[in-house]
Amino acid sequence: MAFDRLSRLASIPALFLSALLFAVSSVPAAAPSLLRDSDIEQALTKLSAPVLTAAGLNPKRVRILVVNDSSFNAFVIDSRAIFVNYGLILAVGKPEMLQAVIAHEAAHIANGHITRRTQNLKSASTASGLGLALAAIAAAAGGGEAAAGIALGTSSSALRSFLAHTRAEEASADRSAAGYMTRAGISPQGLVDVHAIFAGQELLSAASQDPYMRSHPLSSDRVRAAKAYVAQFGRGEAERAEDVYWFNRARGKLSAFTRSPKWTQSRSKKEPYKDVRLMRQAIAYHRQNNLQKALAGINGAIATRPNDPFYYDLKGQILMENRRWNDALAAYGQAVKLAPDDALILGGYGRALLAAGQPKAALPPMEKARARDFRDTRLLRDMSLAYAKTGQNGLAALATAERYALMGRIDDAGIHAKRAMAQLPRGSAPWRRAEDVLVAYERSQKRKR
Repeated sequence: MAFDRLSRLASIPALFLSALLFAVSSVPAAAPSLLRDSDIEQALTKLSAPVLTAAGLNPKRVRILVVNDSSFNAFVIDSRAIFVNYGLILAVGKPEMLQAVIAHEAAHIANGHITRRTQNLKSASTASGLGLALAAIAAAAGGGEAAAGIALGTSSSALRSFLAHTRAEEASADRSAAGYMTRAGISPQGLVDVHAIFAGQELLSAASQDPYMRSHPLSSDRVRAAKAYVAQFGRGEAERAEDVYWFNRARGKLSAFTRSPKWTQSRSKKEPYKDVRLMRQAIAYHRQNNLQKALAGINGAIATRPNDPFYYDLKGQILMENRRWNDALAAYGQAVKLAPDDALILGGYGRALLAAGQPKAALPPMEKARARDFRDTRLLRDMSLAYAKTGQNGLAALATAERYALMGRIDDAGIHAKRAMAQLPRGSAPWRRAEDVLVAYERSQKRKR
């Protein structure tokens, strides 16, 4: 599992949103991290596919990405990814609860809410409008307190109007989510259970809250609406065994990396799936620097599922982090054979080749991974090093520029973009990519003046 730094809006199609952030120097560029792991993302893909299909979306084009944040939240900022905090995944107790969250966020995409909000943000030319746009962005990413602070000075009537519109969209997304779940054969009771968690987190009484000053309907209202839907259409089918397995696997790996090894060893004893139990124990031993027991655990998981590329990927990570380069290379090589198009596995294989002193051989799998996943900042770091070691300094500078751009460090990105353009053939595809980064940097500089 890797922790990748990125800005909240580090989605290349959302560049105008980034420009809005650069426009206000008093607003710091937030940089939470993504938890990138091929196994967890595969599990989330399995869980999300039925509801995304029911929403009319292509499961191969909408990624489910995990944010390194322990709070209970999920959000979307474009039509290509749904962001879910790891704290939410660990907090929900059943797969249909997580699927309800994904269905709700998918509804924002399918119902055109993102497009409408995007157009509203584009028209935010006045100071009041800009403040409101930034508040909306912060709220979408879970920054409620930041949103309130940014919105100071925005007229109350304008804010009420915008949030009333958002509130209606949230209620609409709930209704759509319940319909998607029903069509997918998943119990919409998960929606009720999720809203019950939100209701339990409310700090103010309903009498003290102003529903129009919130970006979501009150949780009590949402619980009632969800219960009404379940009463009308029924609870749906029983839990599917496949969903339970992938849910346990995602939560098991997340908890093993984010909670104490002692906690993992204690809780994993109750894990019903042998391979998941062994995987969790392997991670706990690895974090306790017990390589022998860690390898015994992951080898046991592999013996249970010998054609599972993600267990070989984890074995490669364990070996890499213990500086067993050649053994790690063999494990990653087997993972690539089983999943030749998985970007994160390809990146790990390239990283192992680089560590084993084979930078030239590392570049093809890295470049293949980059073509499939532009959000992996760790991959860009490794590519920069591999390019530098093979004497391709222009491409090394470009990879560094793009990595800094994704991290929200636009000033550093601009410096390296200039270096790349000076060394790359003018007009070439890499040169134009560097020019794109430089243009974004120059625009940010103009807004600072």
